[in-house]
Amino acid sequence: MSGLYIDSHCHLNPEHFPEGADPAIARAHEAGVSHLMVVGGNVASSADAVRTARSHERDGVYAVVGVHPHEASSVTSELPEDLLALARDKSVRAIGETGLDYYYDHSPREAQLSVLSMHLEWARKENLPLVFHVRDAYDDMLAVLRNEGSGLTGVIHCFSGTWEHAAAFLDMGYFLSFSGPVTYAKNEALRSIAARVPDDRILCETDSPYLSPRRTRGKRNEPANVVDVYEIVAGVRGIPVEEFAVRVRENAFRLFHLEENADV
Repeated sequence: MSGLYIDSHCHLNPEHFPEGADPAIARAHEAGVSHLMVVGGNVASSADAVRTARSHERDGVYAVVGVHPHEASSVTSELPEDLLALARDKSVRAIGETGLDYYYDHSPREAQLSVLSMHLEWARKENLPLVFHVRDAYDDMLAVLRNEGSGLTGVIHCFSGTWEHAAAFLDMGYFLSFSGPVTYAKNEALRSIAARVPDDRILCETDSPYLSPRRTRGKRNEPANVVDVYEIVAGVRGIPVEEFAVRVRENAFRLFHLEENADV
């Protein structure tokens, strides 16, 4: 295993990668990315994430299954059994992405809150960490986790809040992950937060195909580009990128219970 980097959050489903996930995974390995967390947002994309992970079980590819807050209104009184069953696959290492998105409000906020609570109970039952999506809803997310998140762990993916929000999540034991926006010239405030997150609570991701880093902005993002995120965050933290990558790797292995079995 020669890869050092981990992309802790990417989407590789067919609507984004019509040529299939294999070429993007191969390019990631060539760039030094040894492990990828492929994330679902509904039943179909979660099932696809599991299929991708299964077909690359020796390549450091794992799945995350759940319902994105944009899709919350598609879930009525309970999570469908087809989705719940996916969490029992050995490739699945987290529940998500779930959370709250008050920027787009594609689903009513009441539905988002209800489905978020369902995911918390689901993760508790399966003894899995959670992957959270939060946009313009940090105060409500903190309130939910304080009230309902006892005993759970997880990561706020693509963190974009204030330092006060970051500190509150960290105090509760959660991880923070940074993606392409931390590389944008205008995001000095976000870089200052990335510089302050404790060594044992930080992750890096692409959120591909979205949020390409500055170097490839305007193009489809993919897991290989996570190296750009590592380089920027390592720089603001004042340490060599290889040293930073080792620390992030330890965090991802601890949170997601990953294995050193990648043939890359």
